[in-house]
Amino acid sequence: MAAAFVHHVFFWLKEPGNTVHRQLLVEGLQKLSRVTTIQSFHIGVPAGTSRPVIDSTYAVSWLLTFNSAADQDSYQTDPIHLDFIKECSGLWDKVVVYDTIPV
Repeated sequence: MAAAFVHHVFFWLKEPGNTVHRQLLVEGLQKLSRVTTIQSFHIGVPAGTSRPVIDSTYAVSWLLTFNSAADQDSYQTDPIHLDFIKECSGLWDKVVVYDTIPV
């Protein structure tokens, strides 16, 4: 069964070339993956592909699937998510989120 809700987050670091900060963000996302309403997740970095339509200026992406929009809503207020924001928000300069549902 396909996920009913997809949540894709892109993070730009305050210090884009700082690999230690990138690793701290990745470790924070790995802890965040423990939220029980998450169906599946993927932590990624730009693939190095180059075409005019590709934006590879972000540092880390966080792709999540949920069984329902309600599960995603629950994730937003989960204490693990709130701790992640508290612990890691100082690392990023910009965050962009794309939420999608099936057609």
